[in-house]
Amino acid sequence: MNTASLAHPGALDATPDVAGAALEGAPGGVQIEHLTVRFGTRTVLDDLSLTIERGELLTVLGRSGCGKTTLLRFIAGFIEADGLAGTLTVAGRDLTHVPPHRRNLGLLFQSYALFPHLSVFENVAFGLRARGISTKDIARRVADALKLVQLGDSGHVMPAQLSGGMQQRVALARALVIEPDVLLLDEPLSALDANLRASVRSELKALHERLPNLTIVCVTHDQDDALVLSDRTLLMRDGRIAQLGTPQQLYDQPNDGFVARYLGAANLLPPNVAFPLGDARHDVRDKVACLRPEGMRIVPLGEGHLHGQIASVEWYGAVLSVSVVLDAMPNDPVLVQTQRGHGLTPEKGTRISLRYEADDVVLIQP
Repeated sequence: MNTASLAHPGALDATPDVAGAALEGAPGGVQIEHLTVRFGTRTVLDDLSLTIERGELLTVLGRSGCGKTTLLRFIAGFIEADGLAGTLTVAGRDLTHVPPHRRNLGLLFQSYALFPHLSVFENVAFGLRARGISTKDIARRVADALKLVQLGDSGHVMPAQLSGGMQQRVALARALVIEPDVLLLDEPLSALDANLRASVRSELKALHERLPNLTIVCVTHDQDDALVLSDRTLLMRDGRIAQLGTPQQLYDQPNDGFVARYLGAANLLPPNVAFPLGDARHDVRDKVACLRPEGMRIVPLGEGHLHGQIASVEWYGAVLSVSVVLDAMPNDPVLVQTQRGHGLTPEKGTRISLRYEADDVVLIQP
């Protein structure tokens, strides 16, 4: 498969006025400075600054209304707001006031938006025809793009004949074929069922590895997307950055309770419960101790740090999710995840202890 033309996004096919604005040897990636977006009295993004490196896959994560889709639409050029301030630089070009069709960005939205009356080939070729690319180059580039998404033999097929996952690949090929400076993905997997979602997520990760110079920004509400796909994850809260870092950093070293709970289940304990007397952290007043459920082990009563009673056991195949009411915290059960068949078999009502390593406890803001 010839992927050379797709491995250097933006090299061949920017419209003439955009290509002319590009500087020779200009850096890639995206720079956003002091972005504020207001709709009436509501501030959606509040003085946000962000740098995305060339070739990076950044997932933007957060609850509905946190501003993540607005951030993506700002990069795409689709924002019309009463109050809009800030600058955008992509691949070394100031695009702050450049209209969407001149930004050389690939877009993939939740709905896919395929043309039902056009074949797969014509759907993928649409953007190239709009740019006046020659018929010969269109044929080559569409073939390359379809091979890249593993649909090399489907050019003649109509969208209605394809599964949801295959339609998603067609939309992805259409976004990639123009050789964008940045690929923008807005909830690209949310329309897929759980098994297909996992499969396509793996395909997206493999695709990014094959196109190491392509910068990707993926908006999602799903923590698994962030953990599996990301080079870095941006977690947003109320229009601001709650934390930015690698998925492992957000999971293992969250800034606060919001980040800890968003990236997975987290037990937040008072330090005087999590740490024994004599430990310097025992008397910390302004923080909480964060313990992930998989970091705690159920052991016979008296052999661990904390003591309590099993309130419930839920089976998830290889993993058991166990709720434990601690003697020290009778009103706030903790969650323990354990591999089935490892250690004690937890049973509801049993008195047990919990053991964990001190290094697995992180003090964070509440």
